[in-house]
Amino acid sequence: MKVLMSALVLVLVVLQYKLWLGEGSVTQLRELETQVDVQKQENLALAERNQVLEGEVLDLKTGLDAVEERARSEFGMVKEGETLFIVVD
Repeated sequence: MKVLMSALVLVLVVLQYKLWLGEGSVTQLRELETQVDVQKQENLALAERNQVLEGEVLDLKTGLDAVEERARSEFGMVKEGETLFIVVD
């Protein structure tokens, strides 16, 4: 009877070791869930950025307002007949 009980306790210890510390353990599962959550947040941020960029590309392809705005802000261009005033503090 003692041998059977010792064998069962040994099997229980081995299974508990695998459950908590071995390959595919609870600890690894929690770490992977944390990594998945972090990746999901990063994917959401990138998806929002992609939507903004997609809208900007669509504006540039369809209308001249976006092109004009970019020319004014990035290159300092001025329309013909316009006067540019720069206010210095």
